[in-house]
Amino acid sequence: MKKLLTLLLLIIVSCKSTKNMTTDFFVNEAILINTINCPENGDCTIELLPNTSLEFKKDEFGNLYPVISEGNKTIFKYIYTRKPIPNTQDSNYSEIVFAELDSIISEKTFTNEMLQDAKLHFGRLCFCKGETGYYPIKKGEFKITKSSKKGLKIDFNFKIDEVPQIISAINETVCVKSNATN
Repeated sequence: MKKLLTLLLLIIVSCKSTKNMTTDFFVNEAILINTINCPENGDCTIELLPNTSLEFKKDEFGNLYPVISEGNKTIFKYIYTRKPIPNTQDSNYSEIVFAELDSIISEKTFTNEMLQDAKLHFGRLCFCKGETGYYPIKKGEFKITKSSKKGLKIDFNFKIDEVPQIISAINETVCVKSNATN
């Protein structure tokens, strides 16, 4: 509870509204926040990584894996980590969503086949034989809008057919320190 109150205070203080706010945002340094909307049995974070690029490569078995390198984009990374089951080996479980956005992030909506324009991928990492790995997201809607504060509102609903998933919606606001006009 104390952690949640601290997070809310941080968001309120860091998201001051501005008079001349554009719909474009420029992230000039990495941002990491704990999210508000996360299943009770886990922790969720969002990272925005500026000046990077995202590529998915295949290993010798044909499985996808992400490669993050220097570039001229901003990577959106959402991580859900389930709390370990006490006294249970190999109970680690995570889900990750990756997207590659422009360096200047503007209001956009990606739907279904357009999701791959942002390289949207879902990762399920666990001791789940045959049901772990990274998969392109082909069904859903990823929407970025300006929030009423100095930040981005991310609304993302999606479905993966290849493996079970816990996270199927991301609805969060990410505050940014500067925009393209500052």
